[in-house]
Amino acid sequence: MTTDRHPLSPVPLAGDSHRFLVRCMWASVAAAVLTIALKSLAAVLTGSVGFLSDALESGVNLVAAVVALVALRVAARPPDADHHFGHGKAEYVSALTEGAMIFVAAGAIVWTAVGRLLHPVELEQPALGLVLSTVASLVNLGVGLFLVRAGREHRSITLVADGKHLLTDVWTSAGVLIGIALVALTGWQTLDPLVALAVGVNILATGYGLVRRSLSGLLSVALPPEDRARVDEVLAELRTQHEMHVVSVRSVESGRQRFVFLEITVPEDWSVRRAHDLADLVEAEVGSALPGCTTFIHVEPAPAVASGD
Repeated sequence: MTTDRHPLSPVPLAGDSHRFLVRCMWASVAAAVLTIALKSLAAVLTGSVGFLSDALESGVNLVAAVVALVALRVAARPPDADHHFGHGKAEYVSALTEGAMIFVAAGAIVWTAVGRLLHPVELEQPALGLVLSTVASLVNLGVGLFLVRAGREHRSITLVADGKHLLTDVWTSAGVLIGIALVALTGWQTLDPLVALAVGVNILATGYGLVRRSLSGLLSVALPPEDRARVDEVLAELRTQHEMHVVSVRSVESGRQRFVFLEITVPEDWSVRRAHDLADLVEAEVGSALPGCTTFIHVEPAPAVASGD
């Protein structure tokens, strides 16, 4: 007896959860527009390359937020004739794009900073620029923390990536603010481009982390260790309650979608109905441990063990 038990299609992403994530991304778009306006005004008023670099990164935030918004909509589409496992990996494409955009922003910041090092410019109205940039940073801090928390709760790499991008922007702004404040206190104009240069190099690490995780997801990475541990606990308990043996466990993470592939054996004299009922139970228990997970189960007969005299 050989039987396969699997659902007709992956579990769809929850409608309410998806709508919440979309609203979160609209909040990110609004935050990006507001911070671009504040930082650009600060750059114009002061002539600071630090503020200009900060505004450039916020421009990247806006592009990334729009890309993430599109990715969330694509990822929520149900499976179709060409995508039997759904569209969850669209979120990895978004995070990959965002990581690449961070590299672009860092390059622009470094280029601008080097130019200003060669041709220093005296800053004007630094106090007003500091106020505007501080307000923009507080906006990014609040929205960034909210996105990271919501992304982890709803298992959305898109939200986590966008939130971390905003938090990176906060660190960028903090460095710029310190640099401008020191320029205002000491009159050493070279500090402005030096701080911008340091910030540009620093945010490359964030871009690298996002690109690395996104590529792993696109290459069908297994579920994270904590999820696999939950599956192992469920299977261990079922083995003690039923005559089954787990031959292999494989898993794939696809955005917010999770897939588990199991091969189990049962006594060869079991009926197809009994094996099917056990597979249903295994699927239900795994789904309870990992809500929304799609489980595929292959059942094989195990030869009966002859008892010795």
